Amino acid sequence: MITIAELRTRNDKMTQQQLDDEIKVGVDSVRRWESNIYSALAENIRKICIYFDVSSDDLLGINKKIS
Repeated sequence: MITIAELRTRNDKMTQQQLDDEIKVGVDSVRRWESNIYSALAENIRKICIYFDVSSDDLLGINKKIS
């Protein structure tokens, strides 16, 4: 699983405000997602995945490998 905060750090230490500017969700929403106060809605997960070019499985921590 990769977190939004990790994605921001990998992207030239992007701030929460800069992420909001890019995907238009509200800086408070970004803060709440990163603090695990709220979960992002599907539409916002899609925006994050498209912006950072990651899969929703990676963002949500879904592992499809069967042992």
